Amino acid sequence: MKKVQDFKVKEYDWLNADNYILTLISNDEIPEIKPGNFAEIKVPNAEDVFLRRPISVLDVDYVNKEISFYIKAIGKGTKKLGSLNIGETVNIVYPLGNHFNIDDDKKVLIVGGGSGIAPFVTLGRELKKKNIETVFLIGGRTSNDIFLTDEFSKYGKVEVTTEDGSRGEKGLVTQHTVFQGNFDFDKVYTCGPDPMMKAVAKIADANGVECEASLENMMACGIGACLCCVTPTKNGNKVVCTEGPVFNTKELSW
Repeated sequence: MKKVQDFKVKEYDWLNADNYILTLISNDEIPEIKPGNFAEIKVPNAEDVFLRRPISVLDVDYVNKEISFYIKAIGKGTKKLGSLNIGETVNIVYPLGNHFNIDDDKKVLIVGGGSGIAPFVTLGRELKKKNIETVFLIGGRTSNDIFLTDEFSKYGKVEVTTEDGSRGEKGLVTQHTVFQGNFDFDKVYTCGPDPMMKAVAKIADANGVECEASLENMMACGIGACLCCVTPTKNGNKVVCTEGPVFNTKELSW
């Protein structure tokens, strides 16, 4: 059930100069949030930021009524969200979109890059609850682009690749040795830049493995009204914010 709810800024955890975790706290109960759901966050006291910002839910604490988001400060809105005062009110609409599907798999691969890693904390936790062996593969340009590996390690094995070789294996994620030889995964989940997801989906398909991707299209309204996030699929155009953001990659016109 969608809610429009006021939260207070509890804390910031700056991972580097451009990436941070924003934790909000509320007096009200938090509805169930599933891996892959996102929120539309209103940027307070910013007359030049008209639209809410769509941000994937990083984590949720139902007992303490807290919700956190991993945010990359790349524009006016996300930079403003990173400069609010502790205790300042932030209004969000959530939970929005669909979610990753968890099947009766034995072993899965999660591939993330950039801010696309955000949905994988809650996904990893749910997979562990079902005793599904999970391998996380996190990619970035340099070691300065790799985050949350300690958190992911609570739920599975973590592999890293960087384009400059400063951490983990050198190269793109699809060049990692996890993709070499026998591909023994039952399912693949991915989120990040489109070229990365398309390459991951191609490998999964070649190995006869289902792949789910969370698209990062621009989502202005989050409720399917503005249609700016439409993506072409084999079954016609789909609205990413309501019919996604998670799609089986076989559906997509990639």
